[in-house]
Amino acid sequence: MPVKIQIPTLLREHAAGKNVVDASGDTVKAALEDLCKQFPALGAKIFDRGEVRMHLNVYLNSEDIRYLDELSTKTKDGDELDIIPAVAGG
Repeated sequence: MPVKIQIPTLLREHAAGKNVVDASGDTVKAALEDLCKQFPALGAKIFDRGEVRMHLNVYLNSEDIRYLDELSTKTKDGDELDIIPAVAGG
């Protein structure tokens, strides 16, 4: 079940320079874990103790997973996940 994951510029060096990666999984967490299997260096950049790091936002088909079922949100063939680093400052 391929899900397209958009890799932000800051993480591309850990994903062989790719901006989009196909991953398998029936939930957001499973898809992200598959991504990390393909590119192990991404694991520590995306997850902290099994949760997405605080400074990253994840969107499934343009919807923030925090307003869905978070990492348990179901995915289907053709879905798109976007990993977006949080922006701070003033």
